Amino acid sequence: MLTTAEIFKKVKELEIKSKKLTRHLFTGEYHSAFKGKGMAFKEVREYDPGDDIRFIDWNVSARFNHPFSKVFEEERELTMMLLVDISASALFGTVHTRKKDLVTEIGAVLAFSAISNNDKVGAVLFTDTIEKYIPPKKGRDHGLFIVRELLTLEGKKKGTNITQALRYLNNTTRQKCIVFVLSDFLDPSFSDALRVAGKKHDVIGIKVYDPMEMELPNVGLLEVEDAETGKIIQVDTGDFLVRKEHQQEFFRHSDWCKQVFLKAGCDLLHIATKEDYVKVLQKFFIGRS
Repeated sequence: MLTTAEIFKKVKELEIKSKKLTRHLFTGEYHSAFKGKGMAFKEVREYDPGDDIRFIDWNVSARFNHPFSKVFEEERELTMMLLVDISASALFGTVHTRKKDLVTEIGAVLAFSAISNNDKVGAVLFTDTIEKYIPPKKGRDHGLFIVRELLTLEGKKKGTNITQALRYLNNTTRQKCIVFVLSDFLDPSFSDALRVAGKKHDVIGIKVYDPMEMELPNVGLLEVEDAETGKIIQVDTGDFLVRKEHQQEFFRHSDWCKQVFLKAGCDLLHIATKEDYVKVLQKFFIGRS
């Protein structure tokens, strides 16, 4: 358990890193990747040759006996929601960092990207129940609060229920949001809920995984425990077929997740704990814009 001083230090470190990344890498990309709600009327000005005649303000033009055009600007204000899986499997990690630590850092970067663009950001932290709901707001202090919760909140439950988190999101947010779902997606049945959420929101999944979940090391007989169910089994990692089946199952699950998001019209990113998530996010933002 982190002390208050350690929590404060870690939150500060995440803020500095997130703001630096946002300032140097993501500002333009984030802005371009996510459009506003539409176009909002700004002002009326004198008509210039070449202006779209559909935007002539006939009432003002008649009053001044001279053509005037309406000027519009993009309505920028957006709301970002972070759906963050804090189930027991997020505590797993064998290289560099745990999945939870990677999710926290990515969540911090996304939150400060939104805040630096003067957008609102909120969060739903979930296991197989809703552990905490943070309503969307603007501002640095709110961003720091979200980061602190991502860093310190421990789930009362251990399992994963993505369907419940998506339904909760739909029931608590009326307007369209940018939704990032940060999870390892070890949940066999969330496709229907994702399809519903995808019709209302702009949903992006970020699937985090540890390299050992993809490839077992050859270290002989291991006793392993499922962090969410508590089930203990013995695995012979010295057996080539066991290692091969483990890897095939990882790719089966990854392909299944990919198809679920594709059918729902949503995007999905895969990020390993040993990977540079900055490059993955930047490539995604540029691709979106």
